Amino acid sequence: MAHVLGIDVSTTATKAVLVDGAGAVRGIGIAEYGLTVPHPLWSEQDPALWWDGAIAAIRSVLDQTGVPAADIAAIGLTGQMHGAVLLDVAGAVLRPAILWNDQRTGAECDAIRAALGPERLVEITGNDALTGFTAPKLVWVRDHEPDVWRRVAHVLLPKDYVRLRLTGEYAVDKADGAGTLLFDLAARDWSPEVLAALGIDPAWMPITREGPEVTGAVTAAAAAATGLRAGTPIVAGGGDQAANAVGVGAVGPGSVALSLGTSGVVFATTDRPLYEPRGRVHAFCHAVPGRWHMMSVMLSAAGSLRWFRDALAPGEPFGGLVEQAGDVPAGSDGLWFLPYLSGERSPHPDPLARGAFVGLTLRHDRRHLTRAVLEGVAFGLRDGLDLMTAAGMPSPQVIRASGGGTASPLWRQILADVLEAEIATVSTSEGAAYGAAVLAAVGAGWFASVADATDALVVATPVAAPGPDAAAYAAAHALYRDLYPALAPLFPRM
Repeated sequence: MAHVLGIDVSTTATKAVLVDGAGAVRGIGIAEYGLTVPHPLWSEQDPALWWDGAIAAIRSVLDQTGVPAADIAAIGLTGQMHGAVLLDVAGAVLRPAILWNDQRTGAECDAIRAALGPERLVEITGNDALTGFTAPKLVWVRDHEPDVWRRVAHVLLPKDYVRLRLTGEYAVDKADGAGTLLFDLAARDWSPEVLAALGIDPAWMPITREGPEVTGAVTAAAAAATGLRAGTPIVAGGGDQAANAVGVGAVGPGSVALSLGTSGVVFATTDRPLYEPRGRVHAFCHAVPGRWHMMSVMLSAAGSLRWFRDALAPGEPFGGLVEQAGDVPAGSDGLWFLPYLSGERSPHPDPLARGAFVGLTLRHDRRHLTRAVLEGVAFGLRDGLDLMTAAGMPSPQVIRASGGGTASPLWRQILADVLEAEIATVSTSEGAAYGAAVLAAVGAGWFASVADATDALVVATPVAAPGPDAAAYAAAHALYRDLYPALAPLFPRM
């Protein structure tokens, strides 16, 4: 059996990626779907969409490649984190899943901090209570939908609902479990103290497994629906960020990955459960056994450049726009950009934060504004990285970068200068789904460890190193850090 399959259950689509024994992607199947916003700040999805999407994506990749289902050695799962899927005793869905981007639970976050104490909460879970996490969603259902709450028998995360439909088993990987705010980070399992404080029955929570561990096998019914072979093992996998880190080879202690898409994520692997005392960056278990990670999330990274292009240079190719910014010196001649176009998550968990250009003068033109956007995003990413190193993570020498923003040589150089680390791109481009397939390869026995698998399958290529502008950027970043505290009191008034 010479293939493994990675399945990514995301917010907008389910993707199935077929990978051969040499690590090459043989085919990709994708099934798209939508979500609902029944009230302001709400974001929900019918779990049936994920199962239907998985069926369509799996059948698509099998049909287009012609690879027989019997040739798939194992399957790995990944997907959107932090959702709340509530099931009754028979495994039936009780209400639409509440998603990671749902913002209704501000009061519930305050209630969680009050129930445990803010310091104790971070000490146990590694994180502050944020609206995106699963725990506040459960508290909301407890307090607002008592009829649903009385019928709850199982709580799952989105990809693990697909696991249930594939295998009949209730299970979750430790990385995704840690993203619920219900985990004891150091123990790598559910926290009895947090569950008790929030009135959540421990019996509702699924068994937790390490990323490469087998959690079940494809049932006869699931095989008939998907075209897979009954009995195909399915490993635990990982939440999308942990699986993406596996996909780019950020699995050893001290390794760092950067994802530069619409949002920006700095992901740092650790060999012990480090956390930032105020919870300003996330701390979760990794999909790699015996590993943890810290993660900083910027809401508008490459999304800031897209906004700028659409607002001020509509129709302009990104490449040409950014190339012109190369004529401007580092520091954009005294112009700064704050990338808080959607509020911010790390290091400032502030939904009211707003974007800004600061320092505009008559000498600035569009080239300066473009470069300031690139630099402002890099400065924001540096903010998160600094919190991680202050928490005990060593400063990285190399950062493995992925995402559309890394296509720009200028942006890669700015990142290398600002982050003071070599930037490397990797040989894979399917992110979390590829990482899930790598975990499946380990579970199938192809490799002795996740590190062995990524050493064999993922190639990193250096593309930028810190240059002579690094010192100028250090000075510019020092001023950048002072801008948010100066402007924050004004944001609520805006």
